[in-house]
Amino acid sequence: MHAMQYEITLPADYDMGVIRKRVADKGHLLDAHPGLGLKAYLVRERGRQGSPVNQYAPFYLWRTAEGMNSFLWGPGFRGLSADFGRPAVHHWLGAGLARGSAAAASEASETAATAPTTATRDTVRLPEGSDPAEAVERALAELPAHPALHTAAVAVDPSRWELLSLALWHGPAPEEAPGARYQVLHLSRPELDRLPAGRHW
Repeated sequence: MHAMQYEITLPADYDMGVIRKRVADKGHLLDAHPGLGLKAYLVRERGRQGSPVNQYAPFYLWRTAEGMNSFLWGPGFRGLSADFGRPAVHHWLGAGLARGSAAAASEASETAATAPTTATRDTVRLPEGSDPAEAVERALAELPAHPALHTAAVAVDPSRWELLSLALWHGPAPEEAPGARYQVLHLSRPELDRLPAGRHW
């Protein structure tokens, strides 16, 4: 599993309705993309949920590197780069996955009653001298067991020894959930059910 995200920060007075329309028009295009576990179309809006910025920040869990590569070299990412400028793409190696009770058994059965509407993303640097494996094990053990949880993932960037925890929620994210808060405008999840739950090593 590979985790990936890019962040497009927009002007303070930007009409976020433009992003909402873009996702409404194009979000379904990855609903069957080979090798994609999920893509959560995430946004932050200035002044909402403590966000200081307007931002479009899609998050991906890839089942295969081939699927990720075909997206990055394909027309979808080229089109986004043409419209907003080519963003830096952050990449983490998947370490673990948890499915919550709000996750539907399959994309076909997912409804408004179970689809995620919010997300939280927390990143921490692992101190020099600490054991990365122990930190990952702790993060996996701390994956939330909450009735509103849809999906949670833990991943690591070994170039910076950065630990990422992402959680998708149906309804408002719990107050105790750490990290930045996002709205989920759409979820593409063609191969989410093929990503194994639990530790990924």
